[in-house]
Amino acid sequence: MDKYCVMGNPVEHSKSPWIHARFAELTGQRLRYDKQLVALDGFAHAVREFASHGGKGCNVTVPFKFESPALATRLSPRALLAQAANTLRFDDAGVFGDNTDGVGLVSDITANAGIDLRGRDVLLVGAGGAAAGVLGPLIEAVPRRVAVANRTLDKAQALIERHDALATQHRVELAASGLAVTGAFDVVVNATASSLAGAGVPVAGHVLKPGALAYDMMYGPAAQAFLAWARDNGGTPRDGLGMLVEQAAESFVVWRGVRPPAAQVLGELRAALA
Repeated sequence: MDKYCVMGNPVEHSKSPWIHARFAELTGQRLRYDKQLVALDGFAHAVREFASHGGKGCNVTVPFKFESPALATRLSPRALLAQAANTLRFDDAGVFGDNTDGVGLVSDITANAGIDLRGRDVLLVGAGGAAAGVLGPLIEAVPRRVAVANRTLDKAQALIERHDALATQHRVELAASGLAVTGAFDVVVNATASSLAGAGVPVAGHVLKPGALAYDMMYGPAAQAFLAWARDNGGTPRDGLGMLVEQAAESFVVWRGVRPPAAQVLGELRAALA
């Protein structure tokens, strides 16, 4: 049976094993998917060990997404642009690295939440691995503008500069700022680790237009403070469970060449967690 896993630190909270087991069941694929806690200084070793023992691929989560590309012999265009990878595939040609986070986020917002991003004003909070993985697909959804806010302004500026050509191609305005954000937005995406760390929301409530989608990439208990902040400030809260399922579906395609029914699995997972 082909073996896959998710590697991260922390990783115990991950629902990825359940998701991929359900994908396999619904598509008739035979595989095993586990979660693996990796020492903060042991990611490269863990990946090589997993591959050498017959592993076919792995998902990569916090905090290793920026380390993944260095382990790949080939990278997808979206992983190259992000300089971060959340999906590795091991095959006869070597290690293929991809980034399915952005596709997962955009799919959840547009297909599952029913929000068209075209012409919208989007605020992306954070400039780490999670933000790097989603900025490209957000631009390709053709909003009017995307502002990247980060505690360290230089990181936000470097991220938008790397995406400048793509933004120009799609006629999307890009801007970078610190966390003292001015203006209001139709969609606010929290790509920081603030929710996972139990910290406060890193931006002020005025960034939300009335009814704006306030999206936290985290889900479950970790996302509750952000979702409450969104409600208190007139926004429409949404956690990252749909993104998790949608990016997993894209990873499943990379590994198996089969697209699973993500919407069905998302519905089942939300019901199970309710």
